[in-house]
Amino acid sequence: MEKFWFFLCFLFQGSSYLSPYAYGAMHRMHHAYTDTDKDPHSPIYSRNLLKMMWDTKKVYSDIFRGRMSLDQRFVKNLPEWHSFDQFAESWGARLTWCAAYIAFYIAFAPYWWMYLFLPIHFLMGPIHGAIVNYFAHKVGYASFKQKNTSKNFIFFNIFMQGEGYHNNHHKFPSRPNFAVKWFEFDTVYPVILMLNALGFIKLSRVRA
Repeated sequence: MEKFWFFLCFLFQGSSYLSPYAYGAMHRMHHAYTDTDKDPHSPIYSRNLLKMMWDTKKVYSDIFRGRMSLDQRFVKNLPEWHSFDQFAESWGARLTWCAAYIAFYIAFAPYWWMYLFLPIHFLMGPIHGAIVNYFAHKVGYASFKQKNTSKNFIFFNIFMQGEGYHNNHHKFPSRPNFAVKWFEFDTVYPVILMLNALGFIKLSRVRA
């Protein structure tokens, strides 16, 4: 089943595919070192959005290529399928996805201006990362006072499907439901509950 989910990641992320192993390790580092000089992506330690995204790419690539030595706490129990990651991360796979997007537009787009959306399809992963990792540390409200700049960026949360509740996530990093207040709704949480009920995953309580 783990390999099945790897394939689904490739299917839905397309040209923006990220290794669950490498990204999982980087995400744990972000929580451990939030807004310090060891944070893989902190607006505080990057001059601008593009610099932060480039720094993030370097850290991710170092993890993916095995050029970075990681503490066991960052890689424990992470899913691994390195041969598939090598294929899905290849330029051949990414360019094939881009060609598929273009072919879809040629077949179905009725107006020329719709082709202007293609760059969004090509770069959906970096765009999503920029919104969550940069703007959700710059704009929004904080439900919990913490030693970091995380915010709940509710304006874009309709597109982030819960990821916009970044301040909540930093407060409760192991909580599957990112929503806390009555007006917040994490659209992914019902999916998690369904997968748990069907036996695809197993939710468990962890001590804070």
